[in-house]
Amino acid sequence: MARTSTRPHYNVTFAVLLLGVAAYSLLQSMVVPVLPTLITDLHTTQDTATWLMTAYLLSASVATPILGRIADMVGKERMLIVTLLALTVGSALAGLSHSIGLMIVARVIQGLGGGVLPISFGIIRDEFPAVRVRGAVGITAALTAVGGGFGLILAGPIVDNMDYHWLFWFPMIMTAIATVATWLFVPESPVRTPGRISWGAAALLSAWLITLLLGVSEGPIWGWGSARIIGLFAAAVVCAALWILVELRSDAPLIDMRMMRIPAVWTANLVALLFGVVMYTTMTFLPQLVQTPEKLAGYGFSASITQSGLYMLPMTIGMFILGVATGPLAARFGSKRVLVAGGLVTVLPFLLLALQHDEAWELYTASAVMGVGMGLAFSSMSSIVVEAVSPEQTGVASGMNANIRTIGGAIGSGIAASILASGVTAAHPFPPDSGYTNTFWMLTGAAVLAAAASLIIPTVRKGVGPAAPGHPGAQDAASEGEEAAIA
Repeated sequence: MARTSTRPHYNVTFAVLLLGVAAYSLLQSMVVPVLPTLITDLHTTQDTATWLMTAYLLSASVATPILGRIADMVGKERMLIVTLLALTVGSALAGLSHSIGLMIVARVIQGLGGGVLPISFGIIRDEFPAVRVRGAVGITAALTAVGGGFGLILAGPIVDNMDYHWLFWFPMIMTAIATVATWLFVPESPVRTPGRISWGAAALLSAWLITLLLGVSEGPIWGWGSARIIGLFAAAVVCAALWILVELRSDAPLIDMRMMRIPAVWTANLVALLFGVVMYTTMTFLPQLVQTPEKLAGYGFSASITQSGLYMLPMTIGMFILGVATGPLAARFGSKRVLVAGGLVTVLPFLLLALQHDEAWELYTASAVMGVGMGLAFSSMSSIVVEAVSPEQTGVASGMNANIRTIGGAIGSGIAASILASGVTAAHPFPPDSGYTNTFWMLTGAAVLAAAASLIIPTVRKGVGPAAPGHPGAQDAASEGEEAAIA
């Protein structure tokens, strides 16, 4: 099978990238609503089954920035193939699994696919005309959220009409096709970052991410005041401090601290952390609320897995529509203004749910408004990071931004799990309705902070960095500079 001899049109490359990102996004969330089914079919316990999410989270958090950096150095196309192969192999292994242990191993391998996000952003910046970069990045970023929403929607029908193995077979087919298409149609970029991998920095980065996320994930189970959790958090602080020290002293840093201190980058990362709290916590616990049996708990909607996914449908549609529209909106008003608007809109649905969530229309309305706010925010946030850094830093910068969203999701989910677990007893195994009320108030606060943080992001005026000579982006660099100045 031979590769094409001419450079494909950038829209062909874009289609291949979207296929891989969609598969990765589906795998993030498909497992969430069917955990009770997996507990039964895999003959395991609730505590052990949570490792299907924890293992994936830990693997992705470590792999995303490291693979983004390696791609910047050795080539984005070849590293995209590596990440897609990891997704394909991990999905195949999960599809073949009949034991919880093998399934957890498969989820670790799937987590390596987190590198698909920063690598895709880097390829877009290298291959697209400069005036098209912002819109393409926005659509790709929105797809990560949209795919997560569709994962919640599709999980029920797949399990109801087939079995849990097909939760992984379908993404495996998508990533296998994307791997072959990447080899055939995604050109290798000449944009490279010279240097070497600082494996000491990589080890310290992995150490503080793992200890932090493990502490956050297991805090509701082990107890926030337990020696193990306190020890994990202490280790995370020590490893993070050592990592920063090593990076500052390195002549070939894994993640350039000067880049991380760019005002537009660190403020966008702060917004990413807070939006991660909001979105991933919602995707985890809103289905749980609607699946709660009303006769037993005194609240809830007694929804099936399939029905609970329908409550997420307005959010998913909203994120897709607004994600696509963000590019033109950002070109006219600027990415920062779009992000601020998304942040403000996102406050409203959580305020509604905190005040009242007894009727189906309230959840559908809140879900639709969430989609509008998150669609605007996620797309414009990623564009701001890509616009703020040089082309050779796109992979690692966008990888850290995606990683920080994941960390925010873990923190939010851990806090929400603790809030809900506080009212659970042997006599009443369901959280009290006040637990969900308090959770929605917590998410309202996080959304307010995200909107406030977006206000302090400086406007990026430099535009997207220069494209490599002979690339489509070179011909429109001047136009992009004018666009950025207007924004």
